[in-house]
Amino acid sequence: MKRNPLTLVIAGFLLIVFIALLFFGQVRQSTVVVVTTFGKATRTIDQPGWYAKLPWPIQQSYVFDQRVQNFEDDKFDQSLTADNYNLLSMVYVGWKINNATNFFPKFANGSIAEAEKQLKPLLRSAKNSVVGGHPLADFVSTDEKQLKFGTIEQEILKRVQDQVNQKNWGIEIEFLGIKKLGFPDSVTQAVFKRMTSERAVLSSATQAEGESEASKIRTAADSKSTEIVNSASAAATHIKAEGQAEAAKSFAVFEENPQLANFLLSLDAMELALKDRTTLIFDQHSEPFNLFQGYSTNLLNPVKK
Repeated sequence: MKRNPLTLVIAGFLLIVFIALLFFGQVRQSTVVVVTTFGKATRTIDQPGWYAKLPWPIQQSYVFDQRVQNFEDDKFDQSLTADNYNLLSMVYVGWKINNATNFFPKFANGSIAEAEKQLKPLLRSAKNSVVGGHPLADFVSTDEKQLKFGTIEQEILKRVQDQVNQKNWGIEIEFLGIKKLGFPDSVTQAVFKRMTSERAVLSSATQAEGESEASKIRTAADSKSTEIVNSASAAATHIKAEGQAEAAKSFAVFEENPQLANFLLSLDAMELALKDRTTLIFDQHSEPFNLFQGYSTNLLNPVKK
């Protein structure tokens, strides 16, 4: 029977690939490999590239994802706060494998699902313990400064990480946060009542502060107004005194020359009367119109009887 050379080449290539897979393995950038010898972990390879190994059943490779794994509570857990309020909470967690050699034998040959299954009771225990150490105002308050979400999350994370370290699971908790809070129906009404009372107190304090500021502004305005009026009154008195002094000087001059005074007063009266286009009908013998005597005017002749 004559064999096709191409078939022989392909068969030889596949045989080489098969043998290579038995003696070599690959580590990707985001993975870590644990190599076991007769079922016992003997090597951990975390640098990307190819590595040599003995074929099964002598050695076997287990590949683990080194990236951060996320999971969260699938339901509310009820906890009692320090001031005896029932609080419902849900959290989310990010974790990753930091020691594959320790992680591998703990969770059914490194099962991520099994690891998260065992993390949940630790997380629940730590969460209940931390919630019990804080009053409700640390979780729910109208004053943002009273909220302590960051502190509470760090406390839960630390407790979980401490327990994971004690169990030597080869896991590191990267982050933890509170996803959702809630209250049982029996507590909700009490919380709303307390929040309403807090807002009423805050509203009263704000109103009192506003009225105090308004009173200060009115007092300052009244003080400034009084200062301005007093200053204007003083200025008016000063001007009046100066006018009276000047008038006294003029009166002294007029007393020395009464005719000059009458003449000047008559001129002022005429200037005032004739400042616009005016037709005058007057008696030339009465002051100040006697000034026109001796000048050309439209003097009417007496009516002859």
